[in-house]
Amino acid sequence: MEQVVTVGLDGSAESMAAARWAADEAVRRDLALRLTHAWILLSPPTPDSPAAEDQNHWAKKIVHEAHTELARLHPDLTIIDELVAEEPAKALLAAAASSRILVLGSRGLDPVASFFLGDIGLHAVGRAERPVVLVRPGREGGRGKVVVALSLHGPQDNLLEFAYVTAFTRGVPLYAVHGRKPERAHTLRGPDSGADQDLEQRVRGELDDVLRPWRERFPRVRVIDEVYLGSPARAVARAAADCDLLMVGRRRHPPALGPRLGPVVQAAVHHATCPVAVVPHE
Repeated sequence: MEQVVTVGLDGSAESMAAARWAADEAVRRDLALRLTHAWILLSPPTPDSPAAEDQNHWAKKIVHEAHTELARLHPDLTIIDELVAEEPAKALLAAAASSRILVLGSRGLDPVASFFLGDIGLHAVGRAERPVVLVRPGREGGRGKVVVALSLHGPQDNLLEFAYVTAFTRGVPLYAVHGRKPERAHTLRGPDSGADQDLEQRVRGELDDVLRPWRERFPRVRVIDEVYLGSPARAVARAAADCDLLMVGRRRHPPALGPRLGPVVQAAVHHATCPVAVVPHE
């Protein structure tokens, strides 16, 4: 089953924000929505146990309440309920493998609030084979600015396809952002500003080369490219400040001794207040 957007539910306000975002995205992409709640202690109900004592009572309640709200908001949306007797992290990876997109709630930045994200969300972000979107409450709506951050190192077809389809289905321009640390050349009078101008021109050419075939493939999507001379992580954080969705790429097979998530993805998932889509690519 790949024609679905899956959202992980845990009964929190964050997961309901993610569910609303996921429902909107499923409608835009003409997909079904799957509501997944995983709990290791789920068990088949026994015929002689009343509902109030059913071990699965609260799990069913979480999914039922979300289903009811989303069906009211989107009467024509196909919604699938799923209860999984599994550890959440493992269950979400399995759900992602059979989904177009996995959507999770994110609880913020401070050490206590970000524990859930670190324990489950980051596990999924760093290992899922499909795009994972992290959503914070209050930022799940909107149909405005969408941004894709590009590294220009290696193929990023999965990320670019996701970004262009996202912009196309929303009917909005796509902002393509790239950050590059400047090459600080010096003269007897100090830093050479001309070197920065040459670098920016060269980087814009590289960015245009990457985007050209996608412009031809999606001629109705207007692309606005932006180049920042500075830290790529800061460029991403700056771009995310006024957008409705930030899309970043993650290497599917990171170096054996390196982190699963690079500094740009780390900056995006921890510091961007808008929804963040992390897309694995080669």
